[in-house]
Amino acid sequence: MGANREIDHLILYDGVCKFCNRSINFILSHERNAKLTFTPLQSELGQSILRDYNLPLDYTDSLLFMSKGQMSSHAQAAFKIAQFLKAPWRWLSILSVLPISFTNFFYKLIAKHRYKLMGQADDCILPTPATRDRFLE
Repeated sequence: MGANREIDHLILYDGVCKFCNRSINFILSHERNAKLTFTPLQSELGQSILRDYNLPLDYTDSLLFMSKGQMSSHAQAAFKIAQFLKAPWRWLSILSVLPISFTNFFYKLIAKHRYKLMGQADDCILPTPATRDRFLE
């Protein structure tokens, strides 16, 4: 990552989850502009952030979205990330008006079965040369 680039929006994801890796590729393919940065939860930076937010170091319950010091998880993180996507995907953020208990139920249901659905990867996602500077590890 370039030393001059400020990190405003960071997505932390389970680097060994194939579903999560595909989700990151989806985000990269549908982003309106290149404002998001990424790091695996298992990376040194990911582990440091988990410690800073008093989360377990083996946390993989959801992707996390950190924006200007504020941390979001589960459905709320997904809705905030959706705001950075092109239409029609960004319209999913309107679902954030629904009760969080309702949206988190469905998020957690998918998250609970993601390894069964898609399996685990041996390695974290390998960014392309065009996106490499957006991955912090």
